[in-house]
Amino acid sequence: MENYTSPKEFHLLFFPSVSKNRVIFFIVFSLLYLTGVLLNSTIIMVIYHSRHLHSPLYLFLCNLSALDIFYTSVNVPKLLDMLLYDHNTVSFNQCFTQLYFYGECASTEDILLFTMAYDRYIAICKPLHYHSVFSGKNCVKLIAAIWVSGCFNSLLFTTAISKISFCKSARVEQYFCDAKALLEISCTGTELLYIALCIELLVFGLCPFLCTIISYMKIIRVILHINSKEGRRKTFNTCSSHLTVISVFYGTVLSMYMMPQASYLVDLEQALSVLFTAVVPVINPLIYSLPNKEIKRALVKLSN
Repeated sequence: MENYTSPKEFHLLFFPSVSKNRVIFFIVFSLLYLTGVLLNSTIIMVIYHSRHLHSPLYLFLCNLSALDIFYTSVNVPKLLDMLLYDHNTVSFNQCFTQLYFYGECASTEDILLFTMAYDRYIAICKPLHYHSVFSGKNCVKLIAAIWVSGCFNSLLFTTAISKISFCKSARVEQYFCDAKALLEISCTGTELLYIALCIELLVFGLCPFLCTIISYMKIIRVILHINSKEGRRKTFNTCSSHLTVISVFYGTVLSMYMMPQASYLVDLEQALSVLFTAVVPVINPLIYSLPNKEIKRALVKLSN
């Protein structure tokens, strides 16, 4: 039986081709990071200071903006450090701390997006029950349960990955400590990990995704039965932003983690991870705020 020892530190890898243009990429990602934090912070501030936006829908949107700030803050600062100072190493503890918070954000957002879809389903398909289902107390309990579930899931998964041995290499083919990239350099102790992975994919991945799809199928069926064309348009507009965010979220996640392991796909995989962790947190507030007249009206009122 061979003895395997895990490395004390990991070497992260970003696009090798950017070595000659580090300053340009540093500026680009700095602007993306600052823009994402500013836009999401603005949405939180607008919702907090506008009483007429104190409803379940905007409470969930406020939490989504907070998640997007955490998302980009987990990974992008280390990327900026790599680009500016060429510090591409992280200790074992730093790596798994980053993996934990990244997993927490991903799990929490997955459940939150389903909750937002369920909110729209109740509002459109069963409007008479809306205020009882999404009462103030229920919303607070629901938000707390979402965050706690995300923390528990990430703790389970991160603990499972930390128990495996890494003997193939200390080089992680990603610019942050990602579960898939770590699995590629593992050699033993993956049995517990696969059990945790199956539980995670079922409870925190497949179930919320299927429930979200079912909710919107029922919503679309109700919209199609609305006689007024203007009524159909207004009802669909209340869901279009969330549908777009869901499509971007699941589209990038599935592309990243369903992609086969191959050396010639490393650059594409890193490009998708950049899109998911650095660009999407900037896009989400724009998707929600630009077509939303209530948020734009509240923003104008606060700025005056």
